[in-house]
Amino acid sequence: MSSLLKEEMQRVLFRPEKRRLVEFIEIEEAKRGRHFLCVSVSKSKEVQIAVVRCQKARHADFKSQRIGLEDSYVKTEVWALQELRILDGRDPDIDDPCFLMHFETVRPVRAVSCAAKYSLARCLVSLSDIHQHTELHLRNFDWTYVQPTSIYSNRGDCMVLMRICFYAFNLVCLSLCPVP
Repeated sequence: MSSLLKEEMQRVLFRPEKRRLVEFIEIEEAKRGRHFLCVSVSKSKEVQIAVVRCQKARHADFKSQRIGLEDSYVKTEVWALQELRILDGRDPDIDDPCFLMHFETVRPVRAVSCAAKYSLARCLVSLSDIHQHTELHLRNFDWTYVQPTSIYSNRGDCMVLMRICFYAFNLVCLSLCPVP
């Protein structure tokens, strides 16, 4: 489902602006509707962070329309990545989906999951290294889940899952070996 959302937001919101949607996470906001925190890159390699609100369009009576793909997307807040001074995870020792983005003012964000928060942090760290050639200042994140490793890829969560499966496979193999 997230790939359909990404395709739709790319087509409706980012492609007309000649931007490429790199990452997005769903966030919880006080206002009604679904909200997303999106990271996009322009052809001139400018990285933009935006809060996007999804408004459900009224379904038409035509049966030929694709169901669920009539939503409208509106950017409510926009920042450049270089404006982001600190990304603060608040407390790395607990599963807290909340984090703070320090721009000129502090913007609190509540992701739908802790995994989404770390996925966004990995993306921002990677884009900061690639496009700005500077290190993004992170505070209160568990660095082992953010730091690129030797098998790191932009797929982030898939790589963490792959590591867990690899370790589990090794444990199964070791448990099947006879003890002399």
